[in-house]
Amino acid sequence: MATQSPIIHIEQLQKQFGKFQALKDVSFDVFPGEVFGFIGPNGAGKSTTIRTLLGLLRATSGTATIFGQDVYHDAVSIHKRLAYVPGDVYLWPNLTGGEIIDLFLKLSKQQHTAKTDALIKQFALDPTKRARTYSKGNRQKVALIAALSQEADLYIFDEPTSGLDPLNERVFQDAVLSLKEQGKAVLLSSHILSEVERMCDRIGIIRAGEIIETGSLTEMRHLTRTQMTVQTKQPLADLAQQAGVHQVTVDASHQRITFTVDAEAMPAVINYLAAHQVTAIQSTPPTLEDLFLRYYDGDNVKEVVDHV
Repeated sequence: MATQSPIIHIEQLQKQFGKFQALKDVSFDVFPGEVFGFIGPNGAGKSTTIRTLLGLLRATSGTATIFGQDVYHDAVSIHKRLAYVPGDVYLWPNLTGGEIIDLFLKLSKQQHTAKTDALIKQFALDPTKRARTYSKGNRQKVALIAALSQEADLYIFDEPTSGLDPLNERVFQDAVLSLKEQGKAVLLSSHILSEVERMCDRIGIIRAGEIIETGSLTEMRHLTRTQMTVQTKQPLADLAQQAGVHQVTVDASHQRITFTVDAEAMPAVINYLAAHQVTAIQSTPPTLEDLFLRYYDGDNVKEVVDHV
């Protein structure tokens, strides 16, 4: 992937609104055939970054290109090759869902195809109803069906499954994985960490207008701890004193011990446990939620965790 030219290239992007600096230092690339997860709570700068990429906002400083073209000056040309779904979709109230899907496709100079019909069926949308009767979830389906019907090189999704039930979330996830297999580039901004974890090749975490970590989930897991539950024949009296071991708890029977361990300390801890005759062991690798909370713990994370 590193040998390919990025579809999206952002370097030291900054955006100010008067005295308020919404983006301080945003840098990342998105490559062909890659799903890039862009995560952070409301106000972190995700939507401002996406609006800048779409040419709706002009950056204060820094570089942002799509297909090698400047996102602001070449927005018209860029938009011919991308599809976008926002988190809040507003539709023409007197048109039916089907008419709106066809209108979106026509505006993109594309046509209603068998793929469109298949997506309507998969998302269980009634295209004959007028938009004013649609719930938020159904409005979201209209935008997703129109975007996923398009033949684009880049797909940008900003909180796309807001309002969808779990079954439709899964339909969306499968559709995105299909785009990835076709070599398309996908930028996915989401609060739903399990969604990001399932689909994304790499992740960027934004906090207060700055990218604070990027990489694959595997690469970033070294920053979190693995939880382990063990039973041994010999007591683990000095487990808590082992380097890299944290949060040691013993159950009422004193048979099972649960603790967390830093990745770099894992080999030594495994050797320590083996010397005490392990009879049962369970290891739970860190999740994206663990990684996310590492950066946002105590910093207004409740709304994010509620979406997991």
